[in-house]
Amino acid sequence: MAKRRSKNTNSTKLVHNITRTILQFVEGKRYEPMTVEKLMDALAIASVNQDLFKKVLADLVTEGKLSIHRDCVTLPKLSEQLITGTISVHHKGFGFVKAPTGPDIFIPKHLVGDAVDGDTVEVEVSPIVTAKGPEGAVIAVLERSRSHLACTVIEKSESRCTGYSLLLGKDKPIIIKKASTLKVGDRIICEVSNWRGNDQLVEAELTRIIGHISDPSIDIDAAIEEFELPHQFSAEAIEEAKTYGAKISAKELKGRLDLCDDECVTIDPDTARDYDDAISLSKDEKGHFHLGVHIADVAHYVSPGTQLDKEAFLRCNSTYFPGKCVPMLPEELSNELCSLKPKVKRLAMSVLAEFTSKGDLVQYKIERTVIKSAKRFTYKEALSVIEKKKKSPHSDLLDRMVDLCFLFKQKRFERGSIDFSLSDDVIIVDEKGVPQKLERVEYDITHQMIEEFMLKANELTAIHLANQGKILIYRVHEEPTAESFQDFYTFARSLGFKLPEKPTHRDIQKLFQEAKESPFLPQLSVSFIRSMRLAQYSPDNIGHYGLALEHYCHFTSPIRRYTDLIIQRLLMTELPEETDLEEVAKACSEKERISFKAESSVKQLKKLRLAKTYFDEDPTRIYPANITRVKPFALFFEVAVFDLESTLHVSELGNDYFEFNQNKLQFCGKRTGKTYTSGQTIYVRLDRIDFLMQEAKWSPVEPPDTPRATGRKNGQRKHREKKKPR
Repeated sequence: MAKRRSKNTNSTKLVHNITRTILQFVEGKRYEPMTVEKLMDALAIASVNQDLFKKVLADLVTEGKLSIHRDCVTLPKLSEQLITGTISVHHKGFGFVKAPTGPDIFIPKHLVGDAVDGDTVEVEVSPIVTAKGPEGAVIAVLERSRSHLACTVIEKSESRCTGYSLLLGKDKPIIIKKASTLKVGDRIICEVSNWRGNDQLVEAELTRIIGHISDPSIDIDAAIEEFELPHQFSAEAIEEAKTYGAKISAKELKGRLDLCDDECVTIDPDTARDYDDAISLSKDEKGHFHLGVHIADVAHYVSPGTQLDKEAFLRCNSTYFPGKCVPMLPEELSNELCSLKPKVKRLAMSVLAEFTSKGDLVQYKIERTVIKSAKRFTYKEALSVIEKKKKSPHSDLLDRMVDLCFLFKQKRFERGSIDFSLSDDVIIVDEKGVPQKLERVEYDITHQMIEEFMLKANELTAIHLANQGKILIYRVHEEPTAESFQDFYTFARSLGFKLPEKPTHRDIQKLFQEAKESPFLPQLSVSFIRSMRLAQYSPDNIGHYGLALEHYCHFTSPIRRYTDLIIQRLLMTELPEETDLEEVAKACSEKERISFKAESSVKQLKKLRLAKTYFDEDPTRIYPANITRVKPFALFFEVAVFDLESTLHVSELGNDYFEFNQNKLQFCGKRTGKTYTSGQTIYVRLDRIDFLMQEAKWSPVEPPDTPRATGRKNGQRKHREKKKPR
């Protein structure tokens, strides 16, 4: 009897211990939902006690102390919850929904349902958190963001007409009704009649025809329609802009600090028509720098509640296409009184700051001013002067800019910011929208110094407003999780760079310093950027991870960004108290994202059109390409002459069985031993261009025996030189 009582007592203690162990572990801050088997492994439960463990766990679930969700053990509070938000859908099919609090909810492609970009949706959130953050599934579309779609006719028969929309992607073709007049390649606007019709396909009716895919002159018009970009100003807004005239009145100069005698210049791209920032920089007998960052005083002309203000907020930003800008403000204002043209007086807001010879801030002030730019430099002209290839009366000013720029860059490096130094490819088109070439714009010292001065002005403005206790719209950049960087670490190691097991921010800085001496800097930079979340606007200051700053806002481009206009009003106490900064920040973040998508879609199509001209000239031409990523199913590569990224499925790599090596991010042929690794140069041939689906098809080939003219400088075509756009 005593033995039986002792055995029962021990069993009770064991149940108690297992119960306590499970709850302590699952309730811990570091716990992530896991299966029962993994939980037993994590707690080192002996095999003899595993049946009892499962019974105890089942009792805890029955009692409501734990939950089982998708085969994983969770706390009840972590079981599925419903949230409502706006979905942002990537062109590859997956999406993100902004939660009321916390990180965005990742929606896998197969769980997006029939939601499209911009819809208000109800999402069921899973308690299982992945490297991408919390995941969820769209269970209902509460409000559609649009009733119309832009698409291209990809198939036409007597019984059916099918369209493809960039917004919906390949997997969601559109059945177009009333399409008797259409032909394959027509770019159209259609009204959606059923988002989930027969065969789960979108059904729509033709509204109007924009043109044909073969016509490059309508690429921008089609994008404006597809992404619903406001592009025409009301007569009232234009009339308001015209009322200010062409010159500044004497009345407008009163109360402003007159800086017209200061040596001041603008430095902008060749094609710029609106100059919203100018720089002055002097040096005193102590060796101190006196920097002036002068920004067009847009707030003086665009008052809250006016038609101009309403139109600007409707757009939130300017959108830039190859050869054309869809402006936030009418050109009657943005290209005239708000443009800091040379040799004329212009109203400005100026950040005037003094720095020591080591780049440390001494003092600053922000004033309403009047300036007169002495010279309009292009980046190329300024670089020629700095390199002493061209003479200029402003040579000393530019030299001082270089000196202060290097001091600011050193300060930025010391606080942990990473300098990518990436060049940019600009698509040059003619007056009919036909792409002529890609022009490489190097991130030279002229671009660096203007960027450093703008960053400093933005930082000081944010600090200034925060110190006044004002609520403002910050430009914030959330710190990424360690998990989100794992692919980047693996990629960097696969290229031969040494990283510790758990790299610090300084390790990453050192990595990029080393990468500048290698050919891998562009690939590393892109991989690193892909690992991070996008910067956005918010009244809640969480800092800017990429710039390593505690306070940062956008102030320096009020002609093309509405947030900068809001900041100008805050500086001068001209912002109405009822302004909902949360709403403004949200709208500006969303419109920025839409503009980026629209710009990217046109650039992609123009690059494909450029590639087609090469293909027509010589369809056998071989191109060098660089492998940018290797995934278990495919490798991604970039053809630099067109700045186009594409993929090769593992089955297309050759007559061999290729195995994927996760640690090396590499494919290796089992029979031949041939390898494909990130960073490696391969050679490809263009097989075809599909303008309907806006993609290119490539084949891998052996390296050419002799050099071929596949990568002429700037991607120029040999048979003729085209005229640049005006």
